[in-house]
Amino acid sequence: MAYLLGIDIGTSGTKTVLFSEDGKTAASSTHEYPLYTPQNGYAEQNAEDWWNAVVNSIQDVLADSAVNPAEIKGIGLSGQMHGLVMLDADNKVIRKSIIWCDQRTANEVNELNEKVGHDKLIEITANPAITGFTAAKILWVRNNEPQNYAKCRKILLPKDYIRYMLTGEYATEVSDASGMQLLDIPKRDWSEEVLQKLNISRELLGKVYESPEITGEITAQAAALTGLKVGTPVVGGAGDNAAAAVGTGVVEDGKAFTTIGSSGVVFAHTNNISIDKGGRVHTFCCAVPGAWHVMGVTQSAGLSLKWFRDNLCWGEMETALLMGVDPYYLTDKAAGAVPIGANRLFYMPYLNGERTPHLDPNARGSFIGLSTMHKKQDLIRAVMEGVSYSLRDCVEVMREMNINVSDMMACGGGGSSPLWRQMLADLYNCNVKTTHNTEGPALGVAILAAVGAGIYKSVPEACGAIIKTNREQSPVSENVGKYEKAYAMYRKLYPAMKGIFAELASLTVDS
Repeated sequence: MAYLLGIDIGTSGTKTVLFSEDGKTAASSTHEYPLYTPQNGYAEQNAEDWWNAVVNSIQDVLADSAVNPAEIKGIGLSGQMHGLVMLDADNKVIRKSIIWCDQRTANEVNELNEKVGHDKLIEITANPAITGFTAAKILWVRNNEPQNYAKCRKILLPKDYIRYMLTGEYATEVSDASGMQLLDIPKRDWSEEVLQKLNISRELLGKVYESPEITGEITAQAAALTGLKVGTPVVGGAGDNAAAAVGTGVVEDGKAFTTIGSSGVVFAHTNNISIDKGGRVHTFCCAVPGAWHVMGVTQSAGLSLKWFRDNLCWGEMETALLMGVDPYYLTDKAAGAVPIGANRLFYMPYLNGERTPHLDPNARGSFIGLSTMHKKQDLIRAVMEGVSYSLRDCVEVMREMNINVSDMMACGGGGSSPLWRQMLADLYNCNVKTTHNTEGPALGVAILAAVGAGIYKSVPEACGAIIKTNREQSPVSENVGKYEKAYAMYRKLYPAMKGIFAELASLTVDS
């Protein structure tokens, strides 16, 4: 029996999972680490913390499974995207990594637009300049910490720093590199034009591979630390969402997934590159060689329901504790007792601004239509529906781009809710299903490692053999018609409130 190792370097911790070649979990281990916020809007982590978590979690799965390291035929890496890791001439980390959710780079976003041009950036990198991407972080260090920039000899993404520690190779792959804003997305290689205009040397960047390609092998030093076998191949892997797509079988046209985690993501595979000129959705190279994916993001999806639960559902949380159930089980039951449309109550899920389709950092959460008839259960239903309407907004942009979204997977915490999945099925008017295996990104990169090791010929073939789905939830025709009426009303709310949100952002009442 052959085994594959999937390593997912997340924001809260690293999860390492050992799989058999048919996708069954042999052992799993997670190690957490801190996030640092030295100033408001800053977000940093220690790259050394990631490496320690990787070493310890590999040791754990080898010990727990009793699998001979020689049976591990390949290793795949996934991880948080956009983080900036800078190495000096001795390959030492220069400063803490500025990670994906850091918001310090507003001036550098303006610099990107001035030096490259807003439209040219979208043409080449398929995305507008935003604070989260890596290019703006590089410029920030150059502008604010010139001594650190002068020492820098290599720039890596979080998972690619782990690759270097495992293999000694400076490398990345197309899906994660797509989020740096330095990659020519149609050509799947670094953009000479963008690098020249930003005066960033190509020598600072690693070699770009396709996701299933072998990028290096486990070194003697890494083997001694982890217990892995010297020479075990490490493939390119993928950024977290691209890896999740492979882990849910979203690797062919027509297939997509919706994640309802803290944020919400609608991710669709496409064999033909499609770029939204308005920059409302992200287009990245995906983990299937020669293909791309389009991704829409709503900022506060599951976060909206968590915010409501934590602040207004104390009774439900106490009852759930006594019953020995998850509090969301009770909120689901409450929402399920309310009719579609939440008795004419709407919720705008913009607690922290919004990305798709509005690109408005000033947008804020709102309940519209409150009256004395409404009870807590109506508000819960309105929150869940508002998040679903926002995800439908993402789907609508993709449909405008002629991207086929007809086969939908649901994942994340919200995806475990049958009620929420039914909302999505009715709003998207397509079947929604889940997978048996919930390992997501770790499974996805293990599948990529299986392809790189020659166990399977292609990513679609591997997914076809490994990914198993649960029973589908189909749209209910009566519900589809009701939701269309409610969604049409929802789409009128943001245009009516946009100006108010902008005024609210600058409102001061104490002077």
